[in-house]
Amino acid sequence: MPEFIKTYVRVVDRFNRRVGLFAMYLIFAMFAILLYSSVSKAFHLPANWTLESAQFTMAAYYMLGGAFAMQTDDHVRMDLFYGSWSGRKRAAFDLVTAIALIVFLGFMLYGGITSTTYAIQFKEKSFSAWAPYMAPLKIIMTLGIVMMLAQAFSALFKDIAELRGRPIA
Repeated sequence: MPEFIKTYVRVVDRFNRRVGLFAMYLIFAMFAILLYSSVSKAFHLPANWTLESAQFTMAAYYMLGGAFAMQTDDHVRMDLFYGSWSGRKRAAFDLVTAIALIVFLGFMLYGGITSTTYAIQFKEKSFSAWAPYMAPLKIIMTLGIVMMLAQAFSALFKDIAELRGRPIA
């Protein structure tokens, strides 16, 4: 593989790993929000922002962690035959699924950009009592899609290199 592709794979993998490791800690932020929600209800304190904040935190958690999960093979896979295949056969199968994933993520990115642009342009708010602006969450979600798309290309390049007999480390 050309050096610029190897560099791309290393940079994307490193970036997604760092963001993914950060995103793992968002689960603790969500727990803290939900704990505060429970305590505030016990003391009859109004906290109409907690449920939606927890949902937004969870969305950031899985959108920013998706590329890292893909990189480390922590995603769900039907492993009926795949585990017994050779490395090259797996790479060939993964090549096909990576292309399908790239097409899917391309549509998702288009929708994410359109939705984010709308949220920014019209100052979209949630239809709840708290009514937070939706743009920050939609920006995070679109960033997560971009990271997944970059990681899908990284996986595609790794699969091509594996099929050529020169894996990218």
